[in-house]
Amino acid sequence: MSESERDSEARPVAPATEPQEDPRIQGEKHPIARMIAVGLIASVIGTAIVLWMDWFPTDASSAGNDIDTLYDVLLICSVPIFVLVMAVAIYSVWKFRARPGDMRDGAPIHGNTRLEIVWVTIPFIMVSALAIYGWIVLDDLEAKQPNELNVNVTGQQFNWSFGYPGEKVRSNTLMLPVDRPVHFRINTEDVIHSFWVPEFRLKSDAVPGLTTQIRLTPTREGRYQVVCAELCGLGHATMRQVVRVVPAGEFDSWLQEQRDQAGGP
Repeated sequence: MSESERDSEARPVAPATEPQEDPRIQGEKHPIARMIAVGLIASVIGTAIVLWMDWFPTDASSAGNDIDTLYDVLLICSVPIFVLVMAVAIYSVWKFRARPGDMRDGAPIHGNTRLEIVWVTIPFIMVSALAIYGWIVLDDLEAKQPNELNVNVTGQQFNWSFGYPGEKVRSNTLMLPVDRPVHFRINTEDVIHSFWVPEFRLKSDAVPGLTTQIRLTPTREGRYQVVCAELCGLGHATMRQVVRVVPAGEFDSWLQEQRDQAGGP
């Protein structure tokens, strides 16, 4: 046996060192499960809070119930994911933060392909399903109805005006008969505005050079406001007009009064 072989046999072999546990998670049992549990509890609480809140005034149109249901579905799908992600992120930043004076690098962690596929696939399926559901609701709301009242809506800084082309009447007050379908054709004479009556739920932009439209049926008599929901200049906050939903007989009397004032038949 050569001298080099004898030396290698005599030299002790250092035992393989086990990877040291990151002190930031030392003693922590099932940290992922704990983070997910915290996120799920926070998600349940957050979802309950947003569903309990009244986001809109009492609906006054046929679109109200469908829009409110769609909004609740969006909240139920989006709030838990947002709260879960933020709860896990905040918990991780607080629990696994580096202590003062700890300048070491964190433990090397390799990516998890299966997890990455899961967290991309689930949001993709959810967003696709919500998009299809929203399209179905909007398609139903935009369907043409019999005996529609046509109303031309014109926005300009900083007021709305309303024309009834079949009646040759124009007014700064939006008068509508209850329980009769209305077809709004919306345009603008200057900048972008947004036609919105909160109680009707539906909203549509008034875009220069384009005519947008919405359809709905007022179902509750009352006095409401048209609100511009698009920042359109210094007087944006004052761009409000009165909406009155009245019985059919009162609406017909108002139309005749407007014709008389305009000198029409």
